[in-house]
Amino acid sequence: MNEKPNLLYLKEISGGDVEFEKKLLEIVKKELPEEINTYKNCLIENNFIEAAELVHKIKHKISIFGLEKGYQVALDYENNLKLNNLKIKLEFEEILNSMISFLKMV
Repeated sequence: MNEKPNLLYLKEISGGDVEFEKKLLEIVKKELPEEINTYKNCLIENNFIEAAELVHKIKHKISIFGLEKGYQVALDYENNLKLNNLKIKLEFEEILNSMISFLKMV
């Protein structure tokens, strides 16, 4: 995946409100690792429906970081999970890893 997380969309929706950007980033920094952890636990327990619900939540964070292709991967993966299909799991988890790495830098 060549797509890299960025703050362009966040800056666009904030209208230049730096405080809003900081608050949203803090929320994502807190929630994303928790959601990823819960998602992974759901997979271990073969609870694909709950895993799909977590992917749905995470999908919106993916869009905040301007990952259009990543959003589509998450959407496809969410639908796959509902069918007990893990076909693009690794691709989705690469996106998660890139987001976690990016959050450590911002």
